Amino acid sequence: MTAETSQTLDRGLRVLKLLADTDHGLTVTELSNKLGVNRTVVYRLLATLEQHALVRRDLGGRARVGLGVLRLGRQVHPLVREAALPALRSLAEDIGATAHLTLVDGAEALAVAVVEPTWTDYHVAYRAGFRHPLDRGAAGRAILSARTQPPGEPGYTLTHGELEAGASGAAAPLLGVTGVEGSVGVVMLADAVPERVGPRVMDAAREVAEALR
Repeated sequence: MTAETSQTLDRGLRVLKLLADTDHGLTVTELSNKLGVNRTVVYRLLATLEQHALVRRDLGGRARVGLGVLRLGRQVHPLVREAALPALRSLAEDIGATAHLTLVDGAEALAVAVVEPTWTDYHVAYRAGFRHPLDRGAAGRAILSARTQPPGEPGYTLTHGELEAGASGAAAPLLGVTGVEGSVGVVMLADAVPERVGPRVMDAAREVAEALR
């Protein structure tokens, strides 16, 4: 800690991070041990966070992340979209296909940013806000691949006709971005994805990841 920082705020943020990393919540004693502070301090932190709906406590006394976090999270998508747009524009213009950034939203893949090429005669209409199951389409499958393969190895994913007849997709997962699970990809009207597209999509995913770090 430095003179310019707040110890109380730092501890409150650490509480939220600890709760976000567990599915079953934490007790006051567990939080006290993890933070290295006494239980009285933890009680005060939890009471303050509860007032803002950022933390809730169940009947057993275990603290969990509260629904107030969702209100803060709604502002994340615009920030992520803005950071990703330069790489998506470059990808769309280079490949001549619709480029997109897709994030996980529950059990679905949600397109939060879409850029269409300016010079093609036709391309796939793919809109921000489009949702689909994670296990269908290149964008969702790329995200799932990052969950199941060792870090740094997922590469890119190719699909054809899974979301729209006659359309092919290529996507690569975002890697190394804390708190963001998603992918960058393109969708095109083609029977197969040209060979150079996969590596180009991986480059774009790296660019977006760097912009978000």
